[in-house]
Amino acid sequence: MRTQRLSSRQSILDAASAIWAQNPGASTREIALFAGVGRATLHRHFPHRADLLKALADEAMAEIDAAIEASLQAGPAARDQLEAYLKIIVPRADRSRFLWSEPDVMNDPQIREGYARQLRLAKDLVARLKVEGSIAADVPDSWVVSTIDTLTYAAWSSVQEGHLAPRSASKLVLRTILRGLG
Repeated sequence: MRTQRLSSRQSILDAASAIWAQNPGASTREIALFAGVGRATLHRHFPHRADLLKALADEAMAEIDAAIEASLQAGPAARDQLEAYLKIIVPRADRSRFLWSEPDVMNDPQIREGYARQLRLAKDLVARLKVEGSIAADVPDSWVVSTIDTLTYAAWSSVQEGHLAPRSASKLVLRTILRGLG
């Protein structure tokens, strides 16, 4: 019974992530249907929409943390770490992008704290990329971080639309960040 509950819970999370990435206004009824569970099962796991959003945000934060941790194992060069991060995160961009526009998510102190920590790590990576000469020193750190985030989502969209393979998309994001479009 416990395995079935965990399976139902994860099915709901996966369904919500897939549906809300395409349509953030979709109902929990649509999510339950897509997950193959009844509305009562969905509400037993997540009594309110905000509970489901919070669980998705927690899951997305954990995935991003895992990608950051794995990228740190790619070697001491910041460029190699950025490349490793992009290879992991580009295929998963859909699971988190829509969440950051949800007030219920961004008003949660735990999520805000985790997001702030991740931004600090990104800014640290950007600073090391500048020291290595991979990024010009006069480009504002916040611009580089926003560019990485935006290009990651653009790459995911291209993968979803069938224009690029995930590995190619990751490489294009890296190239665009490090060399621009020229």
